[in-house]
Amino acid sequence: MTTVPSPNASSSAGPVALSIRDMVVTYDEFNALDHVSLDVAEGESFGIVGESGSGKSTLLRAVAGLAKFGQGSLEVNGQSYSGSGRNKEFYRTVQMVFQDPYGSLHPRQTVDRLLLEPLVIHGFTDVDARISRALDEVGLGAGFRFRYSHQLSGGQRQRIAIARALILEPKILLLDEPTSALDASIQAEILNLLEDARRARNLTFVMVSHDLGVISHMCERLTVMKTGKVVETVAAQALEKREFSADYTRQLLVASEGFRRG
Repeated sequence: MTTVPSPNASSSAGPVALSIRDMVVTYDEFNALDHVSLDVAEGESFGIVGESGSGKSTLLRAVAGLAKFGQGSLEVNGQSYSGSGRNKEFYRTVQMVFQDPYGSLHPRQTVDRLLLEPLVIHGFTDVDARISRALDEVGLGAGFRFRYSHQLSGGQRQRIAIARALILEPKILLLDEPTSALDASIQAEILNLLEDARRARNLTFVMVSHDLGVISHMCERLTVMKTGKVVETVAAQALEKREFSADYTRQLLVASEGFRRG
């Protein structure tokens, strides 16, 4: 297995879980991703930041197979995947948690059905035990099993979305603004839940956020994106120490700090 070059501000030692090289995603002749390359190490929590339209969510969707990339390469644990289409092995390894807990759950399915479906697709037989364990892991009890999504709060819905992502025991979790649609009082609970799951399962995280505070708290390294391109990749500690090279990174940091002070 390939190893990430060690260690400096833009790299992390260890086996590579996710490798992207020169990835291009085009919509109507516009490059939403313009030759993006990055490596994420096994067990690492890796952040992607940038303003709206920078391409950060498109990058996650391209990895997940929800957006087709026309050029470049994608490797997950050494296995190559094409621009579109993913097999069952991929989805056993990689799962995604979306930004909107209201839109990501089927309104006519109970929590039980939502959690059962991926288990059936992947041929698990101990479904009752796995569903109970998944609900316990995200801080919800058996009493939530037969509720519908409209009977849940936003935070509870996102906990169910996380449970559904974890129930297949993936190695990599893609997180697209997982707390931005939630009340501020709930955001910290969800972030702590995710971090506990990462440590317990030795998961690899790739987290997109516009909030540099969230990324610096959750992630060890981060890539800064602008207009579909990687501006730079730095250690999260570099944000606090102001050890980065790009003016755009400095502008993002100043804007983020100014918003929090306001």
